[in-house]
Amino acid sequence: MSTAMNLGTKAFKPRPPDKGSFPLDHFGECKAFKEKFMTCLRVNHFDNSKCRLQCKEYLECRMDNQLMAKEPLEKLGFKDLTDTPPSEVKDAKPSTA
Repeated sequence: MSTAMNLGTKAFKPRPPDKGSFPLDHFGECKAFKEKFMTCLRVNHFDNSKCRLQCKEYLECRMDNQLMAKEPLEKLGFKDLTDTPPSEVKDAKPSTA
């Protein structure tokens, strides 16, 4: 009887989460980064502009552990905190003053 019920079910096909939805960190892979960010927020009376570096590190951890889609940090609002790509440093002309 249970076999007849299983014949009509479709196989489960996992798919990546929709943009903007974040899987839970079940294994605590980014817990230390989250705690560091939350502590910074509490110390700074929840002024998130003072905790941007901690936020960036937390998001990088989530991307590295496939807990969110990989996005360029510039798109996430961290252009000022990213390192200058080596090609731009090499192409920069020295100033002659």
